[in-house]
Amino acid sequence: MKQFNTNKPVARLSQTGIAVALAMMATAAHAEQGFAAAAAQQGTHTDQLIVKYRTSGLSLQQLNSPSAHTAAATVRAQRMTQLQTSLQPFGAITAFKRTTGLGAQVIKLDRRRTVEEVAAMAAKIAKDDPNVAYAEPDYIMQPLAAAPNDPRWKDQWDMQNSATGINLTKAWDISTGSGVVVAVIDTGYRPHADLAANVLPGYDMITEATRANDGDGRDNDARDTGSWVASGECQPGSSARDSSWHGTHVAGTIAAVTNNGVGVAGIAPNAKILPVRVLGKCGGATSDIADAIVWASGGEVPDIPTNTTPARVLNLSLGGKRSCTETQTYQEAIDKAIANKAIVVVAAGNSSMDVSGFTPASCRGVVAVAAYGKSGARASYSNYGAKIALAGPGGEWEFENDPEGILSTVDVGTKDPVKDGYTTMAGTSMAAPHVAGVAALMLAAKPSATADEVVSALKSSARPFTASCDQCGSGMLDAYGAVKAIKGEIVQPPSGSSEVEPNDGRLAANAVTAPKTLNATMGTTADLDYYSVQLPAGKTLSVAMAPNSDSDYDVYLYSASGSLLKSSENGPGEVDRVSTTNTSTKAQTYYIAVQHYQGGTGAVNGKYTVKFNW
Repeated sequence: MKQFNTNKPVARLSQTGIAVALAMMATAAHAEQGFAAAAAQQGTHTDQLIVKYRTSGLSLQQLNSPSAHTAAATVRAQRMTQLQTSLQPFGAITAFKRTTGLGAQVIKLDRRRTVEEVAAMAAKIAKDDPNVAYAEPDYIMQPLAAAPNDPRWKDQWDMQNSATGINLTKAWDISTGSGVVVAVIDTGYRPHADLAANVLPGYDMITEATRANDGDGRDNDARDTGSWVASGECQPGSSARDSSWHGTHVAGTIAAVTNNGVGVAGIAPNAKILPVRVLGKCGGATSDIADAIVWASGGEVPDIPTNTTPARVLNLSLGGKRSCTETQTYQEAIDKAIANKAIVVVAAGNSSMDVSGFTPASCRGVVAVAAYGKSGARASYSNYGAKIALAGPGGEWEFENDPEGILSTVDVGTKDPVKDGYTTMAGTSMAAPHVAGVAALMLAAKPSATADEVVSALKSSARPFTASCDQCGSGMLDAYGAVKAIKGEIVQPPSGSSEVEPNDGRLAANAVTAPKTLNATMGTTADLDYYSVQLPAGKTLSVAMAPNSDSDYDVYLYSASGSLLKSSENGPGEVDRVSTTNTSTKAQTYYIAVQHYQGGTGAVNGKYTVKFNW
């Protein structure tokens, strides 16, 4: 596959103020820019409305009568007449299409129109009929572009026990995700040899046959047949783009078969993937995505078989540039999923803007995930803001198979499926499945855990950022810390003069309750030692870390929210010092991290001291 540049297309999309692709397939740089423009155009138009009525329009007697179906058809015909009357000023011809899993009606228009025009139609419908709970355009969403023996494991920087990896192998000592189902609501999946064993029968929820690109509409075959489009296919002037295999990439991050001597490793290798296909040619309809959310979590959708393997975790690496307050369909579907005890993980978006303007990432109750790169800094494209829960590895992408990206499973075909392959991508689409995979590990470790408990533990166990990641939530995802947290295993503070391991994350930080010097050990080159101080108002904290003469360890000082305040990266044998003053009127928590850069490790060669004064 060819290269794409993450920054430029994202910038173009943000300038349009329309639907944004959250992760994009690897096409040539000029083609990628074309895809960005195409995605923007796709988000500006729709040919469907969603109308939700407050009541069925039937009396209790009619509902219980043998002729209920006929009575319902009569009410539907009356409502369609009412809709046609309301839309007469717009010159629109309408047709009933189907009923959603939320009980709303999907109304087909005679042609594609701008979302602004369809929104005006929706407002007129709601104004004319007091029995309409809400009406809105059926918006089109886009995809948000011990070590195992898997040969590409070494290329998965995002999963390592390192400063910016998610600290995965230690989590595997506790949980591998057994018994947990994760729904990937995306482009479908390919039966990749490094993934297929962990894929359950899913569903193709795409209603439109042309969008599905598989010869029909909804069916029980969730395989991705390719989402490539020709120039002008989605909208006059839209650009051509290749198939992305986006859902297969996301699924591989979560649950690729691991320790099989093939390809890559998945975060939760014993979990199962429930693929629900909603994104095809030119994106995916809101009404289809909402039904997928309901069905994947165990809810009922008209004319769709019951889901016999409901998911505890839903991953949505998709979205568009519109606040959730403008898309009631999403909030209603998410509320149903949460009521079904599902955890809904959503990519924050790739526009380098506040997440509050994006759906479904801004919806109530979701776990919105920002992205950071290999350095630990917020990725250049990542959305941010108060609604972000935490950040996961999303990488950066400048050229084909850029090692700064996230490596996972794909098909190598540019249009139709050809054969299994692997490639790197970048985006909040890649960050979200890291969180979804860790949530699966947590639920396997504690099956009785509630969604609220899982989300709380994900946030509280997140590690402080190693570089600037403003408004990226509670910190960097820590798989080991999260699994320990859900099991209630918290490291106690040192009572004497020695560090207490493990203290590799913020939740496990050694609490230093009084000025003291601790004797500590850098166990391995991947070791990270965290300490916390509750600093009284008006006091100045000073920290001095002294390594042995031939070792180089670095010191980082973070705020309670995980923002990097100070750092010291002196050379071998040199003392690193950081300090900060609490200028507030109440005590504040600060975190200090000591990280290996080079030199000795272990009980003999990895010794250092760290002195705390205030």
